[in-house]
Amino acid sequence: MLAACVACTSLQSEKPMTDFTRTTLPPVEVDTTAELIAYYPSLGGGMDLVCGVMPATTDPQVAMCVEGAFTHALLDHFEHTNIDGDHVAAGVRHAGARCKDNSGAFIYYYVGEKPVWRFVRGNYDEALNVAAAHGGMGFGQALIVYDGQRIEPLWRKGQHFYRALCQHRGKLCVVDSRQRVDYATFVDELMRYGVSYALYLDMGSGWNHSWWRDARGTVHEIHPRIEKSRFCTNWVTFYR
Repeated sequence: MLAACVACTSLQSEKPMTDFTRTTLPPVEVDTTAELIAYYPSLGGGMDLVCGVMPATTDPQVAMCVEGAFTHALLDHFEHTNIDGDHVAAGVRHAGARCKDNSGAFIYYYVGEKPVWRFVRGNYDEALNVAAAHGGMGFGQALIVYDGQRIEPLWRKGQHFYRALCQHRGKLCVVDSRQRVDYATFVDELMRYGVSYALYLDMGSGWNHSWWRDARGTVHEIHPRIEKSRFCTNWVTFYR
């Protein structure tokens, strides 16, 4: 969903980091409700924000990738400045376009052998610096749920497919609406599912093209690739 953003929200609070131990789970586990599909990558190989070129389905180390931050404009070439909000990819911080909708952020990095992550509310400048200093990743987006509380006001209009990066029962997951719904319904369903944190992921038509890998290594595409998909700029990528 394209966003032409002009300024960044600045609030002042954040939650402590959450440790997550490496597991031997399948690349992605899937949970469903009547209204949602939740994808749980194992995080066995960590995660990153891949920019410029979408991870290939032929790369066996990739478990899942989904569009993350907003793309600012429809360009025929890649520029980090065309990603809405400053961001960290492969341990390097990049300047992005200013974005009034970015009310928070997500960062992920390792301390020794332990991966840690943090959902940040408000100003996330220092959080990105921490992620970069530890060779991690991070990006800004619109907060949906923070510390178990929904973030008001309602943020989007109309019925769409929606997607969020969430924390649920101490695990990271990507949660999609099963069908087109209004934003309020999607938030209601996230709250009913019990997520403690949720950060919006770009889910407009074309931007929603993504994929995940099952335990047999079979790739499953989520929403078809269309002409507008070529303008996508960044992907939250989970590794096996």
